[in-house]
Amino acid sequence: MAHTEFQRPARPGTPYAEALAAFGERVRLVGPDRWDAPTPCTDWTVRDLVNHLTGEQLWVPELLMGSTVSEVGGRFDGDVLGADPAAAWTAAAEAARTAFEVPGATELTVHLSFGDASGQYYLDQLTADTVVHTWDLAEAIGHRTRLPDGLVEFALGELAGYGGLSGSGVFDPPLPVPDGASPQTRLLALAGRRDRP
Repeated sequence: MAHTEFQRPARPGTPYAEALAAFGERVRLVGPDRWDAPTPCTDWTVRDLVNHLTGEQLWVPELLMGSTVSEVGGRFDGDVLGADPAAAWTAAAEAARTAFEVPGATELTVHLSFGDASGQYYLDQLTADTVVHTWDLAEAIGHRTRLPDGLVEFALGELAGYGGLSGSGVFDPPLPVPDGASPQTRLLALAGRRDRP
């Protein structure tokens, strides 16, 4: 039975596709000498970060079709990028986006590692995670660290609203922010990151 705290009604117009596009834009900016560069994510290189996000998208069609974590098993463990990381990301992101566009996808019950959740909850969590990691990737490669305002507001609302990602071990502990801080600065602080001045 689904846990009620993870249930949400479907909401049209979520910015998942925009978040995927923003991350993909920055993946295509990674130079050949930057894949081993460090990122704001402790112990992750640029390749590790892109591999993580690509792996998350590979899970989407499986979970939306009703598979459990144990049924998927280790299929997406390890390196999923192969010789062409940008192509691997693009294929995984397209398959995930398409899966969420199936009518009724956000109303499904999805079997996540911490319990059952609605497809809408899963979609919103993935979106917020992708937004924050888009900044991580941009920071690591020194390109386009200002995120789209709409994505920032969405992710800020998610992290501030239920704290499901900040404080969960997914991101570093939150940081204090000064009064009047910008939405992006507040979002990054919630995820344990310090924005550029």
